[in-house]
Amino acid sequence: MLASTVRVARDLDLAEECAQDAYAQALRVWPRDGVPERPGAWLTTVARNRARDLIRRESVLRRSLPLLVVDDAQPGPDETDGPPAVDDDRLRLIFTCCHPALAHEAQVALTLRLLCGLSTAEVARAFLVRESTMAARITRAKKKISAARIPYRVPDDLPERVGAVLDVVHLVFTTGHTAPGGTDLMRRDLIDAAIELGRVLHLLLPSNSEVSGLLALMLLIDARHRARAHDDGRLVLLADQDRTLWDRALIEEGIALLVEALRPAPGRYAVQAAIAAVHAEAPAWADTDWTEITARYDVLRTLWPSPVVELNRAVAVGMRDGPAAGLAALQPLLAEPALAGYGYLSAARADFLRQAGRWAEALQMYEEALLLTGNGAERAFLSGRLDEVRGHLDRSRPD
Repeated sequence: MLASTVRVARDLDLAEECAQDAYAQALRVWPRDGVPERPGAWLTTVARNRARDLIRRESVLRRSLPLLVVDDAQPGPDETDGPPAVDDDRLRLIFTCCHPALAHEAQVALTLRLLCGLSTAEVARAFLVRESTMAARITRAKKKISAARIPYRVPDDLPERVGAVLDVVHLVFTTGHTAPGGTDLMRRDLIDAAIELGRVLHLLLPSNSEVSGLLALMLLIDARHRARAHDDGRLVLLADQDRTLWDRALIEEGIALLVEALRPAPGRYAVQAAIAAVHAEAPAWADTDWTEITARYDVLRTLWPSPVVELNRAVAVGMRDGPAAGLAALQPLLAEPALAGYGYLSAARADFLRQAGRWAEALQMYEEALLLTGNGAERAFLSGRLDEVRGHLDRSRPD
């Protein structure tokens, strides 16, 4: 709805205001007249009409029209060999948000806020920064779009610009895969939006290996979604998932895309997809090839040096060589500033300590992980593990 309204308003702030007005009108009208058959279309129409009404006022017209430029030119006879045209307002908006004039962090933050509807607080949690810092970053990015007259369109230099978009689509997917807050484990709307954008990008750039790699990665991970939670919403770890619930069609599609992505020198998304494929092809948890996964993380850390990659590799080492090896691999990451408030580091240490029978230390780490986790399903799982550890400590105390 926002992306469609931006096309009319040509001003990000004005489009957000019109979208909010549409929701306010729905709260007034729907209880009286009933929810329309197509609520999304109703909201979009109201928001766009509101934008048109505001633009008709001369003062708003003078302020808004220069802010975003829409290229409505039709391709000439010599321009038909370019990428196929895609009439998708969301794709236009994501390329606007990911313009190279903006810093990478601003690109991702703006896309999560405007395209995916995350609150500023949720975006701040995804970046591990304060909400006020993120609010200022988003405001600066929107002002820069206005000042630089960044066009609202899919760019002509698509292959050169696609890298930033892939990073954003990936973060949208991971944000949906495990929601940063709320009671639900996943945000299905974000997952579906990311996969749909990935498919559109693959249509535009079918020979781009990183586009194929990212789409493969998302499909291979999403193939497990039906097994990730019980009917009551409780989290199910990968080790305990019913693999008959995995979507074999998505797995086959993901592996076919992975083969495309690995033909040239593989990029980081292809390597991540290759790791996901090892899980997808294992008949059972006990059959997981942790040696192969660790080796692929060794490749990934050279392509994408990242504290989170190091954390995932350390977990793979622990699964391959035992909890003591896992704790040793995690130890250097305790001094990593980017992971200081990262709950998954505490959770990984807690689980290895539990497996090693170091119950008192495990208790402390589970408590720390619980404090750093905002997702309700993950909090419920950690609380259960915390009760389990406390129960063991109680039983082990002398009478």
